[in-house]
Amino acid sequence: MTGVNIAGAEFASKKLPGRAGTDYFYPRKSTIDHFADRGMNTIRLPFRWERMQPALRSDLDTAELDRLAVVVSLASARELTVILDVHNYAAYREQPIGTADVTADALADVWRRLATRFKDNDRVVFGLMNEPKGLPTETWLAAANAAIAAIRQTGAKNLILVPGNGWTGAHSWFGTSYGTPNAQAMLGVTDPANNIAFEVHQYLDSNYSGTHPQCRGEQIGVTTLQRFTQWLHDHGQRGFLGEFGGGSDPVCMAALDGMLTFMEQNRDVWLGWTYWAAGFWPPTYFTSVQPIDGADRPQMAVLLKHIGRRSPE
Repeated sequence: MTGVNIAGAEFASKKLPGRAGTDYFYPRKSTIDHFADRGMNTIRLPFRWERMQPALRSDLDTAELDRLAVVVSLASARELTVILDVHNYAAYREQPIGTADVTADALADVWRRLATRFKDNDRVVFGLMNEPKGLPTETWLAAANAAIAAIRQTGAKNLILVPGNGWTGAHSWFGTSYGTPNAQAMLGVTDPANNIAFEVHQYLDSNYSGTHPQCRGEQIGVTTLQRFTQWLHDHGQRGFLGEFGGGSDPVCMAALDGMLTFMEQNRDVWLGWTYWAAGFWPPTYFTSVQPIDGADRPQMAVLLKHIGRRSPE
């Protein structure tokens, strides 16, 4: 699975529900076609929980669900895998999962409804949540397990991507700043269908936030993934790099190249990656790979080196 995030539908999180096509944007066919034409096979599609389900435990919004379904249809027609990404940081209307109103069963409910709609499309992957934060790791684990159980109860066999707590950073998988380390707690994830992978994100700048164009060094893409990769090997698990990115200077380009080469060398545990990001960004957004007048951005040269490549024998 090699591809890009196509951002836009998660924009304007302070404007809810907001206006589709004005405040937030689902991918255009031309953007989907561009990345399919370049050889990518996966898109990660961020969207807001509150727009998809305006009230907890209620029906999904018909118009919003239709907008999502159109993108899935367009991508499926190009033989692209689509990762449905609830882009909410483990909160609903800024209330974290685990509070009185936003209990673990609320996440299970929205995923039961989404899975019912998309379970018959084997090109759809369910990304449980973007970058959980601001809650105990044990609370996130309970919510993730409830959502997985609800998805499987619909009969869906689709791949599920499960993030960790604390922004699901690969570099902090063993850290304690957010509570119990993901490396410990997330071993408690259970899936009756045994078809999950752990999704991590890893930016390459000074504080791993993806907000600075400079990268820490040419090897930072490798060093930040090494311990998490060993954890996958040690516990018989699979990983997916859902977000990563950097600027276009030589250090960042080398860091990106090294990161993707390292993942290829560990294909037995890595399912793939989606770069952050294409979509509705201004041309000055330094990690963007959205083409300008049809021309690729510099980082695409690195990404395209790794499309469909396999580990050396």
